[in-house]
This record gives sequence, C-alpha cells and structure tokens, in this order.
Amino acid sequence: MKKTFRIIVAIIAILAAVVLVRFAMLGHSSKTGGAPGLVSGSLAPCPDKPNCVSSESGEDAAHSIAPLDYSGALTEKAWGDILQIIKELGGEIRVANDKYIAATFSSSLFGFIDDVECRLDTSQKRIHIRSASRVGHSDLGVNRKRVEAMNRSFNQK
Repeated sequence: MKKTFRIIVAIIAILAAVVLVRFAMLGHSSKTGGAPGLVSGSLAPCPDKPNCVSSESGEDAAHSIAPLDYSGALTEKAWGDILQIIKELGGEIRVANDKYIAATFSSSLFGFIDDVECRLDTSQKRIHIRSASRVGHSDLGVNRKRVEAMNRSFNQK
C-alpha cells in the first residue's frame, strides 16, 4: 500500500513539474512579438480562442466588449485619460500617437504578456479597445476583466 502511494505521489509530482515547465516556457515565448496593429484602419479581429476581447464591429458575443464612449468630453482629454488609465493598471505603453495606442501587460507569476490596443474613432466619439493574450488558449477572463476595469475608470474621470 505504501509503495502504491509513493508511486502515485511521484507521478503527481512529475506531472506538476511538467505543467510548471510548460507554463514557464509559454511565459517566455510570450515576450516575443507584439500587438497586431491596425488592419484596414480597425483593430485586428480576435482569433478563435477565448483569450481576446474587442469592441470593433464583427466580433461574436464571446469576444465582444463595449467601446469607451467619450461623447461628453473633449477628444484630447479622453485620449489622455485612457493613456493614464493604462499606466495606472500596470500597463507599459509601447506605441502612442494621436489615433492609436499599443500597450503590454505582464502577469506576475509566469510573465505572460497581453497586448492592449486602443483606436480613436473621432466620428463616433469612441475609443475602441482590444485586449488579447499572445500565447495560450484560455486567459480565465483576464482580458475581459481588464477592459471592464478600464471602462469603469474611464467613466469615473
């Protein structure tokens, strides 16, 4: 009985080590690459994985999230607010111009990198946003929660 228990414990330990190594490798590989950028003037569509949300039209319900509406504010203030919110939430701005922002967020445990992109739509007075993991399949809702937090902060300013 003790021998069987030791074998089971050893198998569980080996499986746990394999999983940890795999996550560490994914975390490392997420450090390469970058945000997809604009595609024909819009944010890139989400891949067919649950680790991305976007406010651009054409997204299915699982990937769709509301854009940031700034109809009651000046464009310059709204754009400055979103830059500030990204930094306050721990993001690192990689690209910022008058119509596009690309930022990265890093998870604390394995260092997974997520890309957050914003596109200014002055005609609709909206800021479209896309948040996506660079690697893996599921993000356990992290990108959706991040954009929802950005939206709450934006609406409080």
